[in-house]
Amino acid sequence: MSHLLEVSGLSAAYGLVPALHRVDFHADRGEVVGILGHNGMGKTTLMRAIMGYVKVTGGEIRFEDTSVLGQPVNARARAGIGLVPQGRQIFPNLSVEENLQVGIPGKAAVVAQTVEEMLELFPRLKRLLDRRGGALSGGEQQLLALARCLCRRPKLMLLDEPTEGIQPSIIDEISETLAALTQKVDITIVLVEQNLEFIAGLSKRVYAISNGVLEKEIPRAELTDSRSVSAFMGFTA
Repeated sequence: MSHLLEVSGLSAAYGLVPALHRVDFHADRGEVVGILGHNGMGKTTLMRAIMGYVKVTGGEIRFEDTSVLGQPVNARARAGIGLVPQGRQIFPNLSVEENLQVGIPGKAAVVAQTVEEMLELFPRLKRLLDRRGGALSGGEQQLLALARCLCRRPKLMLLDEPTEGIQPSIIDEISETLAALTQKVDITIVLVEQNLEFIAGLSKRVYAISNGVLEKEIPRAELTDSRSVSAFMGFTA
């Protein structure tokens, strides 16, 4: 059985500056794969390369056993890949409801039904429907960004630093929401993060990334040992 996402020998660059070096990993249907790393280590570049925003200089990206290299971003999105970018990037001057509606293709009845489904998955958004996106807290914006991505019913969701700048209570809510989501919706998640507790609690498998190189998988038994994790991430005690 083929993997939903398979990344093989992936290298990428910003102009002449190398950013990723022969990255290999895969994600199977229905699982959460975590990639742990500090700032500037290549996490966001990896997500953007899979989505098609960053120039790939070598290797292969296969989605549902089909190469997506050379495909533009919109083609990858139509195929079923969704990205929740770092910084969330919602529409600050639109209401929560309008932010959701913008992300939904189809007729008015489809749009209305999809909005209702998103509110069931993200109940905190129900009382915020008329509020402008820019007036939401960071955590509320992150929940909205997740819901916007899911409006297009992706098979694979790429999550880039979902806990960045968010208060702990909302981080717990996001974690619980994502855990429930994998039980309710047929979706695979690739998650990149600095937050060890968050990524360990959600992910079936966790890798470390350091200076654009994806290290070997971190055994789950070692995710609670900060010294072991630091070693995997390229740091010494």
